[in-house]
Amino acid sequence: MQLPVYTPPAKPSWLKVKIPGGPNYSRIKQTLESRRLHTVCEEAKCPNIGECWDGGTATFMVMGDTCTRGCRFCAVNTAKVGTPLDLDEPKKISESIAIMNLDYVVITSVNRDDLADGGSAHFAQVIEQSKKDHPRLIIEVLTPDFQGHWDQVATVAEATPHVFAHNLETVRRLTPKVRDPRAAYDQSLAVLKFVKEKYPKIYTKSSLMLGVGEKDDEVLEALQNLRAVGVSFLTLGQYLRPTKKHMPVVEFVSPAKFDYFKRWGEEFGFDTVAAGPLVRSSYKAGEFFVKRLLRHSERSEESPLVDPSLRSG
Repeated sequence: MQLPVYTPPAKPSWLKVKIPGGPNYSRIKQTLESRRLHTVCEEAKCPNIGECWDGGTATFMVMGDTCTRGCRFCAVNTAKVGTPLDLDEPKKISESIAIMNLDYVVITSVNRDDLADGGSAHFAQVIEQSKKDHPRLIIEVLTPDFQGHWDQVATVAEATPHVFAHNLETVRRLTPKVRDPRAAYDQSLAVLKFVKEKYPKIYTKSSLMLGVGEKDDEVLEALQNLRAVGVSFLTLGQYLRPTKKHMPVVEFVSPAKFDYFKRWGEEFGFDTVAAGPLVRSSYKAGEFFVKRLLRHSERSEESPLVDPSLRSG
């Protein structure tokens, strides 16, 4: 008996994006290539790369372009051992921030389970160098789970980024199918809880990708779990299959359904919720965070995270 051949669902019109281009896009690409820096924008084949780069926003990916884990959704290269750390990377990224004239930067990384400290010290050095050279820069980090080693999570948090993000990625039931076996639903929640409890002035953030077979009630449960550990910022986006080697798309979720989850996220108490087919964890990150800062500044005259230039009025 011949098994039926998998036929992927047709990609709907709302997922069409423009071909990357524009002067800022070209300038950023040249800057990154000249310094041999990596961005998750390129490595993860983000559909918003043209819009974000042309708008002067980029997400730096530190510690190389090779991940030591093999999540079934991710386009980043994988191997048991990552590439040697570039000790000049903190300086290179800081210089690139200046050239790109960024006021908000996202720093993420591959998983480096092959390193004794998970790469946490290097991650922190990138943050510290960028803060030293650009005092008014707002920094968001998107980190691995560091296998639940709290000293490694603390190393990054103590570098005091403004936003500490770690992605839950999917609902509890699908986590073993979607993520690497070393990742775990409860472990990711524990990372976010640890940061919020130990470093309450740092905003925490997480993201879910939809269209991998989740049910509505499972998404709502995940949102409630994230709020229970104090997460402030949430993003929800559509999973897009990078290659035929990766897990298939089960469903292309409609914009109306994303709006439904956005409303529930706001009802649950997230400060900001970005939800839509093309939304990614770092998509327009600065825009959402600055709005939050402006609202905060109206309630507090002296907030350690609010730059005076961002205050309303």
